[in-house]
Amino acid sequence: MKKRRIGLLGGTFDPIHLGHLLTADFVLKALDLEQIIFIPANHPPHKTNLQVTPAQDRYIMTILATTHNPRFRVSDMEIKREGLSYTIDTIKEFVKEYGEQVEFYFILGADAIADLEKWEKFEDLLKLCFFVAATRPGFMDKVLEAKKRFGNLGENKIIWLDTPELNISSTDIRERVKQNLPIKYIVPDVVENYIYKEGLYK
Repeated sequence: MKKRRIGLLGGTFDPIHLGHLLTADFVLKALDLEQIIFIPANHPPHKTNLQVTPAQDRYIMTILATTHNPRFRVSDMEIKREGLSYTIDTIKEFVKEYGEQVEFYFILGADAIADLEKWEKFEDLLKLCFFVAATRPGFMDKVLEAKKRFGNLGENKIIWLDTPELNISSTDIRERVKQNLPIKYIVPDVVENYIYKEGLYK
């Protein structure tokens, strides 16, 4: 029996932007996935020293940005969890919820693949799901190095995809809002409206 294939896209989404949506849609179609689940992080372990917008605002913006696509959904799993958001805990919860009949494809930037050893229980992660490296310019070699470094697990469980590039970052968007510069065509209109209505990033 063929397994169901579901993509997982975690992130701070502070705010979610068109680059996130473009990558998700590309991976969805390229790997013939059933759906992509966006997972806003609560307390990302790699951003403990940075000020992050309240989780509820980021969660609402992610829902607003994804409602147009019936194959996108948003999970509040990490937001409801206390403490730091470790990917290993999230993947284990999804495996428990969906069972063995589902294969999970965790999508991340190719630069993050290069740092996989720093992730909590990274070898267990590779056993539980596939990793999809959405390549950023200059990082393809690092993905190939990572595949080789992790041996059979890396060769079998890390997938490299040359995804379309939009040079957009959430950091730049926050800075543009702060400086009263336009963010139209960088984020979905509904997200732009929410940011201004709630006075975020001022």
